[in-house]
Amino acid sequence: MNSVLHAYLEQVQPVTAPLALISQIQRSGGSMLSQLFDGHPEVHAHPYELKVGYPKKYIWPEIRLKGSPKQWFEILFEDIVVEHLHFGYKKMSKYKDSFLFAFLPFVQRTIFLNYLDSVGTKTQRSVFNAYMTSYFGAWINNQNRLGQKKIVTAFTPRLAMTEKNIECFFNTYPEGRLISIVRDPKNWFPSATRHQLNKYGDIRHALDQWVENAKSMVKNKRTYGDRVCILTFEDLIRRTESTMHYLAGFLNIGFDSILLTPTFNRIPIKPNTSFKVEKPGIMNSALERYKTLSQEEIAIITEMTDAVYNQVLDVAVSIDD
Repeated sequence: MNSVLHAYLEQVQPVTAPLALISQIQRSGGSMLSQLFDGHPEVHAHPYELKVGYPKKYIWPEIRLKGSPKQWFEILFEDIVVEHLHFGYKKMSKYKDSFLFAFLPFVQRTIFLNYLDSVGTKTQRSVFNAYMTSYFGAWINNQNRLGQKKIVTAFTPRLAMTEKNIECFFNTYPEGRLISIVRDPKNWFPSATRHQLNKYGDIRHALDQWVENAKSMVKNKRTYGDRVCILTFEDLIRRTESTMHYLAGFLNIGFDSILLTPTFNRIPIKPNTSFKVEKPGIMNSALERYKTLSQEEIAIITEMTDAVYNQVLDVAVSIDD
C-alpha cells in the first residue's frame, strides 16, 4: 500500500490557478452555476459548497503564517467529504440518487503537507494552493482531474456579503474573480422561505437579508471593478448559452458545450430546488415562483426591494440572446 500511495502521490498535479468564487445569498442560482462549470476541461470545479470558511463557512479563513501546516489543514478541511465518501454525493437529502465520491482524507492531508514542504516562503496563497492541490488530488474518481487548468471554481453562499471577506479573498487571489447572481426578489422569496422557513419565514426579515446582499453586490462591483461579475438569475435560466459564453470570456477559458448542462463529475444532476423535483437540467419553472405570492406579499417586496434591485441591475452584465 505504501508503494501504491507513493506512486499515486508522484502523479498529483499542483493546483495553482486562481479561484473564481461564486457567492451571494442562498437560493439565487449559485449551486446551479457551479454545476455548469463542472467537467470543463480547463476548470477545476469544486463539486459542493466550498466550506473552508472558519469558524463558519461564510467567513474567509484567517491563516496565521506563524502557525503550522497541520493547524492550517485542520482549519481548511471540509468535513462533508467524509459523509460523501460513505454515503455518496447528492445535493439534497430528499433525492434518492447519489453519486460515487471516492475521496481519501488521509491522502489529502499527505498531499497538503507535502506541497507546503516543497515551497520556500509560506504565503496565504501557497497555503490555498496546497489545499486545492490536496483536495483535487485526493478526489480519486474525479473524471476531470487531469489536464491544463486555468481556473478553480467554487460556490460559497453569503461570503461575498461581508467587506472584510472579499478584501481577504482578493488579497489571497489578486487575479481571482468574484461572480454574484442576483435573483428577482419576487422569485427569490418563495424559494427561500420554502427552503428554510425558520430563517426566511418572516417576509420583512427575509427581505432585509436580500437587500443587504444586493447592496454588497453593488459595493463589490464599484470597489473591485472588472474582477467582479454580477449576473441575473433570469439570464442564467433564460439565456444559459449566451450567459456561459460571457462567463467563459470573463474567466479566460474556451467555450465548451458542457457548460450548458448542470453535472456532477460530468454526470447530469437534478436541480437544487425547494419545489417539485424535475428532470436533470435547467429548471425554467424557477422563474415563476412569484405566482405563489399573495398581493400583500408582492406589495411588501416591491416596497422594500425595488430601489436597490434597480441599483444592482444597473451594474449587472447585460446578456443578449
